[in-house]
Amino acid sequence: MGVDRTVSVDAGMIGHSLEVVQMNRKGFTLIELLIVVVIIGILAAIAIPKFANTKEKAYLASMKSDLRNLITAEEAYFADSVKYTSNLGTAYATTTGVVGPTITVTANGFTASVSHTTTTKTCAVYVGTTSLAPANKEGEPKCA
Repeated sequence: MGVDRTVSVDAGMIGHSLEVVQMNRKGFTLIELLIVVVIIGILAAIAIPKFANTKEKAYLASMKSDLRNLITAEEAYFADSVKYTSNLGTAYATTTGVVGPTITVTANGFTASVSHTTTTKTCAVYVGTTSLAPANKEGEPKCA
């Protein structure tokens, strides 16, 4: 029940050593690399819009912060002069990119709005009874 293992050798190969060449299979195939590139592309397509939205939120936050600072400056002016003003001069400055504020003094308070150079949205705030859209609660900046 033995297996016959005979090898035929060409006469020209006598005296030469038989070498078995093994292929070196280290590394990745082209298909594997392409799949990785496609997966990275899909992840980037998902992540980039989320970062764009984050920038807009940051611009809106800076406008709201500027309006809160404006309320503080107006209240400080009111404490000294017993009236509000539409021109705070050097007592108030906005963040880079914020345009405004547009301040209107009303009978018992003021309204103010700002915009930003990189977004179409505007923010507003009011103190007193005269509201300014999109603000709908006194002293609370709102953007739309």
